[in-house]
Amino acid sequence: MIAFLVDQNFNEHILDGLIRRGLTAEFVHVRDVGLAAAHDPEVLEWAANHTLILLTHDRSTIPPFAYARITAGLPMPGVFLVNDHMPIGQAIDELLLAANSLTAAECQDQVVYFPL
Repeated sequence: MIAFLVDQNFNEHILDGLIRRGLTAEFVHVRDVGLAAAHDPEVLEWAANHTLILLTHDRSTIPPFAYARITAGLPMPGVFLVNDHMPIGQAIDELLLAANSLTAAECQDQVVYFPL
């Protein structure tokens, strides 16, 4: 099963829709683990230490840090980047498809952009 670290900026309506539609993945919010004001490298490090895929809308700064971890040979369980202009229903559908189709191992070292 895939588990997620939900970034501070992530749209809660999408998250609520995933849960209502039956996604049984674990969701850990950065604010609940003391990372609400953390810098991106810290968030990615925490996600890696807990084997959680980062769920975010941050397309500008997260990818370079994620790719830097991969290049450095550091663990990077994956990033799901959802375009924040994407309709909520479409985001829910695509994330459900990905979460139900992919394994955690398949997400390792991957930065996946949504829409697909």
